[in-house]
Amino acid sequence: MEVKVRLGADEKGIVKAIDVYTVSNTGAFGEHGPTTVGLSGHKPIPLYGKAEAFRFQYDVVYTNQMSAGAYRGYGATQGFFAVESAINELADRMHMDPVTLREINMVQEGQIMPAYYGETNTSCALDRCMAKAKEMIGWDEKYPSRDMGDGKVRGVGVAMAMQGSGISGVDVGSATLKLNDDGFYSLSIGATDMGTGCDTILAQIAAEELGCRIEEVAVHGVDTDVSPYDCGSYASSTTYITGQAVVKACQKMKERIREYTEKHPELKTLKDIANSSMCGNDLALEVTEMHTSPVSPPPFMVGMAEVEVDTETGQVELIDYVAVVDCGTAVNPNLARVQVEGGLVQGIGMALYENIQYSEKGQMRNNSLMQYKIPTRQDIGDIRVEFESSYEPSGPYGAKSIGEIVINTPAPAIAQAIYHATGLRFKDLPITPEKIAMGIQQEDNRMS
Repeated sequence: MEVKVRLGADEKGIVKAIDVYTVSNTGAFGEHGPTTVGLSGHKPIPLYGKAEAFRFQYDVVYTNQMSAGAYRGYGATQGFFAVESAINELADRMHMDPVTLREINMVQEGQIMPAYYGETNTSCALDRCMAKAKEMIGWDEKYPSRDMGDGKVRGVGVAMAMQGSGISGVDVGSATLKLNDDGFYSLSIGATDMGTGCDTILAQIAAEELGCRIEEVAVHGVDTDVSPYDCGSYASSTTYITGQAVVKACQKMKERIREYTEKHPELKTLKDIANSSMCGNDLALEVTEMHTSPVSPPPFMVGMAEVEVDTETGQVELIDYVAVVDCGTAVNPNLARVQVEGGLVQGIGMALYENIQYSEKGQMRNNSLMQYKIPTRQDIGDIRVEFESSYEPSGPYGAKSIGEIVINTPAPAIAQAIYHATGLRFKDLPITPEKIAMGIQQEDNRMS
């Protein structure tokens, strides 16, 4: 994607107008062309809640390159790199701290978001995320840069982001719950666990709603022959959408159990009820519930990066990255944390390492991991993750999504940190040592 951003702000730094135009290269086929590009404007623009005018336009083009498909962040990542980089440039031009600029412009809880389909921001801890990240990285002491000697300079950068929780009015999730003999439950879901831990999370939600131990909920992973319908594990929808289907199924199950025990008041334990229901019974203790949502409450995030640049070689070392996320109420904080860490590493790879290259005929040159470099644990420095909870009333136990938002902040935050360290503003990715070294040399030649 190529994204052009125009911003208008008053003398106090209030962002009054945002204009975004995106050209998206969908490759040889249009599998995700129209939908992916939409997120490049649909997600970044609503972050700035005081804008009185906004416009988002895009074009999608076919080329002779590899077909573009779905990837974490799904177009929002590219949009955030452009818009957040533009916000950082605006702050520098106005001689304002970019944190301060965001604090006076960020969307607040209770605000209607015209650029987000007119939805109301029903749960938002973005202000607390910013304050926490600022404290964690020591922003005031490190901003904008520090000379470390021997040609090495450290700079800091910031970015914020939002995403969504499923596609409003479209996504559906389902859950089938059955009471088995001896009083344990079987939970069948149509959502696929892709490593997100949704089997565990949905079992936790069921156990909470049913008042039992998580060990008493046996989860049966998706099998399209027998599982209840789910439109798919995408759009950061599983915990928010399918989780609420699980809640509804559990509530319906409790009604069924109460109905059965009214006929059999002599039964005292769940084990007794379950075993009794296996004989002489015409009331099935099995339910299936489906859920959809007319809204898609966004999670929010702030990321701050500290980099050290060797001005002789252009080498960049990511010293520290802090991320503070508002995903509503985290159902499983440990799984949420590893989701954040994994997404950050992908965002760091996008910012500093990963560079798909094509020949003139559209053949990909770096089509193996020998040529296509992704960051390893040794490349990413310290990653520190914290949460600031809000409560989303439409989600299960106050939860929103976390799957995609976590990839969105590294690229603009790292790009600004490099700018503060070198004075070079990079607008295309990845930012390689060669680009930095050549940029420094060109700047030296210009000055001389």
